[in-house]
Amino acid sequence: MAVVGRPNVGKSSLVNRVLGRRLAVVDERPGVTRDRREFRADWTGREFLIVDTGGWEVAPSEELVAAISGQAEAALGAADLVLFVVDATAGVSEDDARVARLLRDTTVILVANKVDDAKQEPDVADLWQLGLGEPSAVSALHGRGIGDLLDRVVERLPDVPEGPSEELKSLAIIGRPNVGKSTLLNRLLGEERVLVSPTPGTTRDPIDVVTEIGGHRFRVVDTAGIRRAPKVKEAADFYSVLRAKGALDEADVALLIVDAVDGIVQQDQRIAQAAEESGAGLVVLVNKWDGADREQREIAIEDVADRLGFVGWAPLLRISALTGRGVHRLAPALDVVLEAREFRVGTGTLNRLIREWQEAHAPPTRKGRRPRILYAVQAGTAPPTFVLFVGGGELDESYLRYLERRLRDEFPFVGTPVQLISRRRKSSPR
Repeated sequence: MAVVGRPNVGKSSLVNRVLGRRLAVVDERPGVTRDRREFRADWTGREFLIVDTGGWEVAPSEELVAAISGQAEAALGAADLVLFVVDATAGVSEDDARVARLLRDTTVILVANKVDDAKQEPDVADLWQLGLGEPSAVSALHGRGIGDLLDRVVERLPDVPEGPSEELKSLAIIGRPNVGKSTLLNRLLGEERVLVSPTPGTTRDPIDVVTEIGGHRFRVVDTAGIRRAPKVKEAADFYSVLRAKGALDEADVALLIVDAVDGIVQQDQRIAQAAEESGAGLVVLVNKWDGADREQREIAIEDVADRLGFVGWAPLLRISALTGRGVHRLAPALDVVLEAREFRVGTGTLNRLIREWQEAHAPPTRKGRRPRILYAVQAGTAPPTFVLFVGGGELDESYLRYLERRLRDEFPFVGTPVQLISRRRKSSPR
């Protein structure tokens, strides 16, 4: 179901109301939503996809506005049902009339938004002139009339055969603004699914789509560029950053894109740290490789080794999302990372190695006491998580890093964080 209409008529507010959560970015200014974004929704047990689109203008003048309108038209072409949202308080505009004429051969429900109370209901009568049948009067802001609208929706959605649900891995594309995240997603999809502009910050909502990469199906999330806090001044950008971080927390694997021309900056380090802390697998993509000269390439690789050394376990690929160079290497890298995240170490093997490593390099003394690892067990996967039961004191962070290095030397934990949890053994009561 595609939600279309002019800018600032309340499409994203309506989507959020249907979902019961604030997932689409909402702002008083028109043009905040730019790409089409899909969400899973349900009403009275009937599941469906709802697609939020940018403001649709039939004869757009500016290049970015034209691209936004193109995204809305693409969503319309793939939809089984269209919700055409108009502002009941503003009356019928010329653009509304033009869009209505384009929609008359589709399955459409006319939605009269911003009808906040009974006093505004007479305004709805003017919308009959659009020729799209009875308008559904709603208030996306207050929730008025939403249930009746959704009853109409499920009645008009086509029946679909039931089948086994598909378990998908989640792949988040992360990075600073304007490093090529949306270009990469379009390359993976083979279509212009997401707007690409030289202006940083074009993507504001995380865009998630399902696609196949190397024989596996992924839910790929193109996140908004994660800016550092002082740069996040507008409300729309603030919520975009929150959603990008939320997508990272839910991801199985993250693709961190850095710029070969600009090199690695401090914000790249912060984003890599956030990816590691989220527990997601990680692949580092050095993008715009074709556009970098020899010196820039050398600096970029040195910077990755130096400034991103703390995630040196992540595969590193040199790519050009624009031309497709090197992108074919992504599928094998994802296979390796996903396999590593599920790798298990036998308890006997793990404890034998821990004893050997402890004898070769004992934990440092803390407060006059030397801790000793008594027993270890792998408590989980995705990411691999190990619990160390310790007596005689506490293990410090440097020793945990030592053990992590040894584990990585011994086992194929490529592209995945490894979590080590130290637990002090409780003293037995006398």
